[in-house]
Amino acid sequence: MSLNSIFQFLTPKDKMFFPLFESASNNLIELATILHEAVNLPAAERESLFNKIDELEQKGENITHQTNLELSRNFITPFDREDIHALITAIDNVADNLHGASSRMKLYHIDKITKSIRKLTEINLEACQNINTAVKELRNLKNIQKITDACAKINKLENKSDNVYDKAVAELFINENDAKNIIKYKEVLSVLESAADKCKGVASVLESIAVKHS
Repeated sequence: MSLNSIFQFLTPKDKMFFPLFESASNNLIELATILHEAVNLPAAERESLFNKIDELEQKGENITHQTNLELSRNFITPFDREDIHALITAIDNVADNLHGASSRMKLYHIDKITKSIRKLTEINLEACQNINTAVKELRNLKNIQKITDACAKINKLENKSDNVYDKAVAELFINENDAKNIIKYKEVLSVLESAADKCKGVASVLESIAVKHS
């Protein structure tokens, strides 16, 4: 190994990892925004947005892969390797669930969007915005309070999503007589609620990083 290669291997990769984290969280906001826009449009206008979500989910997968690749290549990292892997994986899990909601709505031909579906996409969008706020603070970790505040908001939003989900499922069983519709709508609601759970998972990783550097 050449001397230049050794120096490159040992140089802190702040300029590499932080842009990847921020790209992942920015991509998450775009995905959540488009999903929320889609459920507020007429059925005929949703498909192009659902297709865009497919592209963004793949973009997120690529960012995750690139981050893990850089992690395997570099000796010095801005913080614990386990935390880097956990963070990028947690963000990807949110994207997977939001994409899952989009895919199910497209696959099951969900034409009528309920208030609960709209509310859950709104909650997820707000949670993703808070993830992005916290991720941007990782570059210098001087404002730990901003990270913990964002994480607290995410946790509250996750609790809110649980309440919306429980009420929506109860109403579904009371008001819907078609068993197929019950299954279809419950699946969409479930994956949206799961996305909020995954946002809470991101918050847990971010809080752990913040505690270690406080």
